[in-house]
Amino acid sequence: MCDTQRSGAVATNASSGSGGQPAGGSSTLPRRQLGRYLRDWRTQAGLTIAEAAKLMEWGASTLQRLEKGQADRIRTIDIHELCRIYGIPDALAEGLTGLAQQAAVKSWWHAYGDLIPENFDIYVGLEASAHRLRSYQSELVLGLLQTADYARALNQLGFPEDSVDELDRRVALRMQRQALITRRHSPAEIDVVLHESVLHRVVGDAKVMAAQLRHLADSSTRSNVTLRVLPFAAGVPLGVSTGPFTVLEFGTGSTGQPVEPPVVYAEGFTGDLYLERRVDVRRYDRAHECLQRHALDIQSSRHLLRQVAKEYVA
Repeated sequence: MCDTQRSGAVATNASSGSGGQPAGGSSTLPRRQLGRYLRDWRTQAGLTIAEAAKLMEWGASTLQRLEKGQADRIRTIDIHELCRIYGIPDALAEGLTGLAQQAAVKSWWHAYGDLIPENFDIYVGLEASAHRLRSYQSELVLGLLQTADYARALNQLGFPEDSVDELDRRVALRMQRQALITRRHSPAEIDVVLHESVLHRVVGDAKVMAAQLRHLADSSTRSNVTLRVLPFAAGVPLGVSTGPFTVLEFGTGSTGQPVEPPVVYAEGFTGDLYLERRVDVRRYDRAHECLQRHALDIQSSRHLLRQVAKEYVA
């Protein structure tokens, strides 16, 4: 068992420093995500910060702080007006308004449908900005490494009432996300530990699984992709089940300091958990390091993937 300093619950909605106040300021994930969306849509609208700020009758620094997630006070009426100026669709505007209403906390439980619509995907925007992702997957293949057929099979189960066009759209969006690791310029680094059970849990059919495992093996030959399989024989290295998780890092600025603090993402059935406190991130860092040590090495993992792929089509 590896020492991950387990000490009760991982986090609460306001888990932080003394007095329940967030440690290290109030620049937290919901506000950064709001700022990221607003910046992208302002750019798409062809407006500079100065031009957009003038339309809001603000100083440029006010809008700049909002886009950086550093605004001390956010009014929903202002977010509505920015959405109108930028031409943001109503469904997305509703999600941005929900983000604006989130409390300034360092650990955030995003309950689906609570202020923010269930179909508003917080994680995708976060993932797109990441420079490095370290992940442990115990049930399914990481989205960034899924084939289209594997993703389609999952979405057919998860959204049985979707039309063919809606299903195609979901799969296309999943495939577009993978540009993060396949693009030529500065692709993100990913380091994945995949439990062996994922190799044997059939999604779709044998043909889909064989293609998916071959894709994993091929992807692991990329210089920015590290993939290890945690075998059944490794037991429970942590002595406790963490569930799937991903630690996202966003690179460093000119001073060598992180552009944004790292975030732990843990997907749930009724909501997602986002952790920013250093103590929480470090615990997950140690957990990932422990799982790596007990996993097969890279070559052995690739060999096992290809071997199991052959068994599916034998």
